Amino acid sequence: MEKGSGGSAPQPPPLHMEDFQLEGKRPVKNPFVPIGALVTAGVLTAGLISFRYGNSQLGQKLMRARVVAQGATVALMLGSAYYYGDQIKLFKKGSSP
Repeated sequence: MEKGSGGSAPQPPPLHMEDFQLEGKRPVKNPFVPIGALVTAGVLTAGLISFRYGNSQLGQKLMRARVVAQGATVALMLGSAYYYGDQIKLFKKGSSP
């Protein structure tokens, strides 16, 4: 049994950004990934709007286009992670990228 059940629970220590930084890694920005995400969201929105107004044929085409855009975005994410992952490994070994 706990003593002093009327008191407040112990608070966790405050978190700082330094706690979450990866050693030796910096964030890599690929401008195509956010663009792909925006295209995917735009096609999804257009498809939902077309379904709302009763144009199911256009809605189906847009949903298929959304799947293609989403797949392309995921492929870009994986490709950039693979490419920049190799660059980081080469940099750590001491050879120039």
